[in-house]
Amino acid sequence: MSVGTSVPERIMKLVRRLLAVFFGLPVLIAVGMSLVDAYRRRGKKAKPFPVTPPGTVPVGGGSLTTYTFGDDLFEDMLKAIEGARKQIFFETYIWKGDDVGQRFKTALTDAVARGVEVYCIYDTFANLVVPPRFKRFPAGMKVLRYPVYPAGWRFFDLSRYGRDHRKILVVDDEVGFVGGYNVGSAYADEWRDTHVRITGPAVWDLRRAFADFWNLNRRRRLGASHRPLLIETTPVWEPKVRFHRNVPRLWMFPIRSMYLEAINRAAKNIWLTQAYFLPDQDFVDALKDAARRGVDVRLLLPLKSNHVVADWISRGYFSQMLDAGVRILRFRDAMVHAKTATVDGTWSTVGTANIDRLSLSGNYEINLEVIDEAVAAQMEAIFERDQSNCLELTRAEWEARDVHRKFTELVLTPLRPLL
Repeated sequence: MSVGTSVPERIMKLVRRLLAVFFGLPVLIAVGMSLVDAYRRRGKKAKPFPVTPPGTVPVGGGSLTTYTFGDDLFEDMLKAIEGARKQIFFETYIWKGDDVGQRFKTALTDAVARGVEVYCIYDTFANLVVPPRFKRFPAGMKVLRYPVYPAGWRFFDLSRYGRDHRKILVVDDEVGFVGGYNVGSAYADEWRDTHVRITGPAVWDLRRAFADFWNLNRRRRLGASHRPLLIETTPVWEPKVRFHRNVPRLWMFPIRSMYLEAINRAAKNIWLTQAYFLPDQDFVDALKDAARRGVDVRLLLPLKSNHVVADWISRGYFSQMLDAGVRILRFRDAMVHAKTATVDGTWSTVGTANIDRLSLSGNYEINLEVIDEAVAAQMEAIFERDQSNCLELTRAEWEARDVHRKFTELVLTPLRPLL
């Protein structure tokens, strides 16, 4: 009787080693790239970039204002908070403890002092580096800290692992803000992002989005003594303005479907602005099919984002998109963090969801969908302004890239499903 390992055991051992190399090597390379990139970025600041002033158009029984510069947005958000009379709902992914973050905290604290009901939600994981003293709030402020580890004892329930990536502000049932901007000084003038301010019946839907998240998490995070947040709903169904919410706890991910429906219906143009572009192959195929049927498909990305690994993985899609006729535009000198799109001069979206797997099938996200020609015209003007600060990637330039770049793109491919 042989004392050595059996053939099946040797095969399994070999398989385990191959899997370790297949996934371990990309992870090691990704970690190394991130550390090197972080070291190179120390002390560097973004250069000035073109800005589109805030613009307001009537839509859906109210109005919609677009913001592309953080200073403009933050001033109007703070003005709304300072003018609040009854209630404030504030939700953010990142809330920095710097000057801008402190201005928001002070404004919310002052609102509590004058008798306004203030509800706040922030993602604890995204704010691990924020000083603990900043995250102490007055007793009258109702704060839900979405936890670093939200699954509890349900280790294998994937619906419990999504981050709260949303950014929402609603004041007095009258005005709401939503979009890609986090709260912090860097976002005020160094990042190019897009946010919208809405008035009218659509504000009620944004209130409901906040309340639903609060109620879904309040008992576990705040205790059974905290009663649910009850709000009225508007009887108005506005066909021009809709909110789509990804809710992993309920396995609801409509934002991807919203994008695909618009892309598949496009006849004239599809202009996308994205911070990180790591879609599934079906999403890429939809863009390619649109370009092949004569649609003007443009994808605007940062030339260098704040996540170098995401940049490299994203490039793995470039060859097939360029072959299909998709134009790839790279924003220079600053991080473009917007998550927007406009199609055929009619359809537009602004929100928090990136076109990547984490946003489209993992995180809590919210996107505004607007079917309105005036809003689409505004979004197209913003896109064209941003395009003036871009370098377009040509087929010749892409094919001439170094061998080591092609090798890195190939090695990082296994990480696509994780981002």
